[in-house]
Amino acid sequence: MRPLRNRIAFVPGGYGGIGEAVCKALARAGAKVIVAGRDFSKASRLAKRVKGIPLLLDVRDTASIEAALKLFRRIDLFVNCAGVSREEAIDDVSEEAWDEVLGTNLKAAMFLAQAVARRQRRGGKQVHLLSVRAQLGVRGRGYSTYCASKGGLVMLVRQHASELGPRGICVNGVAPTVVRTEMGAHWLKDPKTAAWLKERIPLGRVAEPGDVANAVLFLCSPASDFVTGQILYLDGGVTASQ
Repeated sequence: MRPLRNRIAFVPGGYGGIGEAVCKALARAGAKVIVAGRDFSKASRLAKRVKGIPLLLDVRDTASIEAALKLFRRIDLFVNCAGVSREEAIDDVSEEAWDEVLGTNLKAAMFLAQAVARRQRRGGKQVHLLSVRAQLGVRGRGYSTYCASKGGLVMLVRQHASELGPRGICVNGVAPTVVRTEMGAHWLKDPKTAAWLKERIPLGRVAEPGDVANAVLFLCSPASDFVTGQILYLDGGVTASQ
């Protein structure tokens, strides 16, 4: 089955660990994937593998977002995989880190969604990648900027779902726990931290990129046509337990 046949999918951050899995899943489902990011060579390599389209795009440059998308009159699916994290204790949080993380994780999400919405028709889908840190702080770690950005993104998803619902466009989020990617590697390289994570997660393991891609695929497919304004916590049960 190819439920996304003839659909155009725009994936900023598409060549990252989660983004690559998402792009491959969308392509297997029949979508034509626009792989976007600051490194055009990486975007091009992945686009070639999924028979998609590479796009040079710095999501932090909001003025360039509309210009980058001017070649596309129609976008059906938008999966926002762009994101960064900077770990700094509260006493050490810098304005530079705050602006970088909030600019990438929240401000860019706003203006990417705006540019895509102008090109979407009824039946369009928008999906943002969040984190369990949208709901939970973390003891012993300096995650002020990251948690604030993902928490704000929850409300952006809900507000955009409310505004775009009358147009027939669904907006949702996927919020995983630690994923086995380059970004999540620092959680897993220390055996003690890795063991703590597995004990903390009821299913006893961290998420794999494919787990996230499967959730995104559901929210992009016709199976989720009456789902909007929701955050799917893909966390192995973390948010269901103490």
